[in-house]
Amino acid sequence: MNLALTVLNITAPVFLLAAVGFAWVKMGFEYRVEFVTRLAMTLSVPCLIFAALMQTDVDPEALAALSLAAFVAYGLVMVGCFVVVKLARLDMQTYLAPLIFGNTGNLGLPLALFAFGEVGLGYAVVVFAVMAILSFTIGIWMVAGSGSLKRVVREPLVAATLLGALFLWQGWETPAFLTNTIELIGQMAIPMMLITLGVAVARLETKAMTRAAVLSVVKVFICVGAAWLAAHWFGLEPIAAAVLIVQVATPVAVTSYLLAEKYGADAQPVAGLVVASTLLSVLALPVILAFVI
Repeated sequence: MNLALTVLNITAPVFLLAAVGFAWVKMGFEYRVEFVTRLAMTLSVPCLIFAALMQTDVDPEALAALSLAAFVAYGLVMVGCFVVVKLARLDMQTYLAPLIFGNTGNLGLPLALFAFGEVGLGYAVVVFAVMAILSFTIGIWMVAGSGSLKRVVREPLVAATLLGALFLWQGWETPAFLTNTIELIGQMAIPMMLITLGVAVARLETKAMTRAAVLSVVKVFICVGAAWLAAHWFGLEPIAAAVLIVQVATPVAVTSYLLAEKYGADAQPVAGLVVASTLLSVLALPVILAFVI
């Protein structure tokens, strides 16, 4: 009973905030997703990442081990999802990247924070940064046939990760007034991203939901298995391992749908994956958390 209550306390705020965004759109109110997403990814999330890394009490060596484990976990997920898409004779351009890269920002960061506190958030931003690097290179290449390291370098969240890691390594801290400002800006990120997730899901038009539901279930098993193997291979401590598993197992990101539209992939099946996997996560993520906390 205590475990169920703990999991409910962790997951309920996340999904309730997403429900606020969903209801906002259904009530006919305006919400500019592009503006809010740009504000979050350019300013608020980088501030959140920098502050979390600069102030974390986690040993830098533990963060380095988690970074390597995250790269290996996503490598295993890529192999597993490639085999599934190939065996199912589905279009690689449409299905492969969405199945690999989950919603580590909108869902993963708040879940890690609520489940494991500031230490968990410090671990989570590392996995988020690894996913972002892979998504902006290999992920875009899968969808568009080309990727760019220059784009990765120009991403504010990558710069914030590198700068935060440098401050952590050197033991530096920004002046108190600047730290307070950065923290205030960063605190916008999580509620803003969760509400935006609900808005985006509410606006998606879906088709082929049976296939999307089956693939979403398969994705969860592949992701949890890959993250568990990577965590044990690198001997991660319990909280780091738990964060890695939760982050990698997050549902298909809304950005996958936007990329499919932008680069000419079939966007409708991707929309179905986003909705199906997000709905599945309402059940799957609490179960995963119950096993790892």
